[in-house]
Amino acid sequence: MRRPRVLFVGRTRYRLPLPESLARKWDALSERMDLRVLASGAGRDPRFHLIAPRHLDGPRFYASLPFEIVRELRDFHPDAIVAESPYEAVAAELARRRVRPRVRLVVEVHGDWHTSTRLYGSRLRAGIAPLGDQLAGWAVRSADAQRAVSAFTASLVARATGHEPAGVFTTYSDLGSFSDPMVPVPLEPRALYVGVLERYKNVDVLASAWRVVAARRPEAQLHLVGMGTQTHVAETLAREGVRWERRLEPAALAGALDASRALLLPSASEGLPRVAIESFLRGRAVVGARAGGIPDIVEDEHNGLLVPPGEPDALAAAIERVLFERGLAERLGAAAHESAGRWLSTPDEYADRVLRVVESVL
Repeated sequence: MRRPRVLFVGRTRYRLPLPESLARKWDALSERMDLRVLASGAGRDPRFHLIAPRHLDGPRFYASLPFEIVRELRDFHPDAIVAESPYEAVAAELARRRVRPRVRLVVEVHGDWHTSTRLYGSRLRAGIAPLGDQLAGWAVRSADAQRAVSAFTASLVARATGHEPAGVFTTYSDLGSFSDPMVPVPLEPRALYVGVLERYKNVDVLASAWRVVAARRPEAQLHLVGMGTQTHVAETLAREGVRWERRLEPAALAGALDASRALLLPSASEGLPRVAIESFLRGRAVVGARAGGIPDIVEDEHNGLLVPPGEPDALAAAIERVLFERGLAERLGAAAHESAGRWLSTPDEYADRVLRVVESVL
């Protein structure tokens, strides 16, 4: 049987040649299909067509994307398009209707598409939220198949289309830096936050909760890692004694997890948080919000603690428990480590699952 020709379209920014961690994923996919990747970035690889970043990069990328996909449909002649999110799927749907309506479209749903205009980036984006919702929903319904990453994102697909997605599985990530033998949970009462500093992450709620904890237990410590439009929240916390770093490489991040008693994840929305898997691999519990895909991976009082989203006092109480309640962080961390395996996959397992979804629409 002829290998399918598949065009992958996404907003991800690549720098070529690929680092080994990403090369394993794309090499495994290349063994199963003839592929082309249309994305953003710089460098040379015959499999990749990269759009160089420019001023007003986001709007210009999406405005040009339908035309770039049309060019790939004419030059590459794919059997199917795999869109990284409903927004890339909008461009793909417009392009295939214009040039090759018989090309199949698979849309991936990694999170709630309603949040990208409401809780990410500039608040001005909220003005286009109703239109964004309509376009993304139209693309999800128009696609020939959908792939979700968690039970939560599968429920979004089912709500939009009336049927279950063709596949529900996580994207392969190289987690080798987090797979060394566990080290004991430290006695030092330190918590860790890792993530973009955006409104959907509820970093302002985290800041309010941390001030409650610090006022009651001055010996408590917070390590904050991330950057984004809510950088001012981190800057204020840093002036109050919180340790803040804009970025850590995977090995350093594993070390930061080892030095903490728990990971904090107060997000208002998540698809399937990879950082929670990384935390579990290091034997560290997650204190998270009962929102989005967080409850898909964090079980309250088993491998973490869950609190209502947007409630600083509840979050503060949970942080205080995991930092100071005798034996709690150790018990939850051990269960977290045991549950990590169900979220792991090899490059070959991931590529086989993608191929099955593609073949289901051909």
